[in-house]
Amino acid sequence: MKTVFLNHIYANSAEDVWRVTTDFGCLRQAVRGLLSFEGLSEGSLHEGQVLDVKVSMFGVLPAQPYRMELIAFDPKNLTFNLKEFGMGVKHWQHRLRIVPHANGAELIDEIEIEAGWRTGMITA
Repeated sequence: MKTVFLNHIYANSAEDVWRVTTDFGCLRQAVRGLLSFEGLSEGSLHEGQVLDVKVSMFGVLPAQPYRMELIAFDPKNLTFNLKEFGMGVKHWQHRLRIVPHANGAELIDEIEIEAGWRTGMITA
């Protein structure tokens, strides 16, 4: 298992970054060319959500089942925690939080990944 940490600063309010981060349409745009989704609902992430979708790498590999379970969702504190698996990924624990920053907002991702021999490729 490997843990990846990502931090990004945006020149927008924390609330605006939260709205974009939890919007499925924005997710599709952010991963365009890398991943494509079948069955991803419209709208935004919300409490108690479980998403069963199919995901294709690069839009050319066959779509594979993938599950995202929202474990914790706190729009007041701008945090969520997702448990994901499928497509050869055994464990993908995604913790996200957004905090105010002097230049706008900071998005902080912590992602634990276990995908067997694929872990190194996924986390590179």
